[in-house]
Amino acid sequence: MAAESVSITVLGSGTSVGVPTIGCHCAVCTSEDSRDKRLRPSIYVKYGEHGVLIDTTPDFRQQALRAHIERVDAILFTHSHADHIMGLDDVRPLNFRQGGSIPIYGSAEHIDNIRRCFHYVFSNHKSESSVPRLITHVFDGAPLDLFGLEFTPIRLCHGRGTVHGFRFGQAAYLTDHSDIPEESMELLKGLDVLFLDALRHRPHPTHSTVERSLETVEKLAPRRAFFTHICHDLSHARTEELLPPHVRLAFDGLEIALEGPQ
Repeated sequence: MAAESVSITVLGSGTSVGVPTIGCHCAVCTSEDSRDKRLRPSIYVKYGEHGVLIDTTPDFRQQALRAHIERVDAILFTHSHADHIMGLDDVRPLNFRQGGSIPIYGSAEHIDNIRRCFHYVFSNHKSESSVPRLITHVFDGAPLDLFGLEFTPIRLCHGRGTVHGFRFGQAAYLTDHSDIPEESMELLKGLDVLFLDALRHRPHPTHSTVERSLETVEKLAPRRAFFTHICHDLSHARTEELLPPHVRLAFDGLEIALEGPQ
């Protein structure tokens, strides 16, 4: 894609339970700073008349209404954990609005899990009520040309599991990772914008920390970096005070324009 502008909207920047967390009265969960209100992690990529969604969180309906999303031409799935797929049924109004089916993409393992979880969508039995109209596609790591913009799956380690981030043009979105394999690091050079998992400061078996993600930023040297999948350990304002100027915390509703040709 040569020159068409690309924008990214952060639909959610929180961890699997969101912030505030149910039953919690900590300083972040009770904060009046709107940036400390974090729905489950997802982004929407807009270019030209097309929109691509990465993950359908349990909060997707709320996210889509807030971001005024009226079109989704394709959905990419990082993996099939509940906080990344459970809003899939809420694409039905988009089917009605757009007509036709929406293609969804994921690895073989995670597409299989989605088909099992939403078996009624893919069943051969005719439903008496409306169901999402979806067409599943399995990717193998090769770039996906979606309406003129290439999305390259980036293999990541999520504890013992395998998930994928995506590079598109001069941006990459990596959530839910504890490690980035060396061959994947090679695919993440020369970026304008890089999103990275940064759950908290304390180590976690399946997620990156603020400190580890800062090390990744130093190695890859993107022009701008945004940390996401943030839990209630991190206050937005206080954490940003301690970060380098080119590294910020993502927050729900953040809109980012990519600079230069894509």
